[in-house]
Amino acid sequence: MATSIRLSRGGSKKRPYYRIVVADSRAPRDGKFIERIGSYNPVLPKGDEKRVVLDVERAKHWVAAGAQPTDRVARFLDAAGVKERIVRNNPNKGVPGQKAKDRAEDRAAKLAEAEEARIAAEEAAKAPAEAPAAEEAPAEEAAAEQAEG
Repeated sequence: MATSIRLSRGGSKKRPYYRIVVADSRAPRDGKFIERIGSYNPVLPKGDEKRVVLDVERAKHWVAAGAQPTDRVARFLDAAGVKERIVRNNPNKGVPGQKAKDRAEDRAAKLAEAEEARIAAEEAAKAPAEAPAAEEAPAEEAAAEQAEG
């Protein structure tokens, strides 16, 4: 029988309280268990000694018998000196997926197009302002020539 050392939730809504239990790995989370070996109260401050209460001897017994702790319980067992926890590292955890990358590229392309359109509109607005001044100069010259002649 495959056994696991895991947390079984108790307490009321928004006030969690967990029992550290040894259970058959196929049993439901809050269901039937073999033995209760401790408790965990996450509501208490981190420095409180009653936050995690663990029967170290029974934990050692079950680890020697082959019970596999969950990640959270493995932290407790490591702190108690029962079983050293393997530090896990997943460098790809925060990397966005392919669809998110595609959406970001599309968004960047749209922003670049909008920026180019804005710059072109500004240049177009400047060009007509300069063009009439250029047209007025020949008209003024023509008027000056007519006055002379």
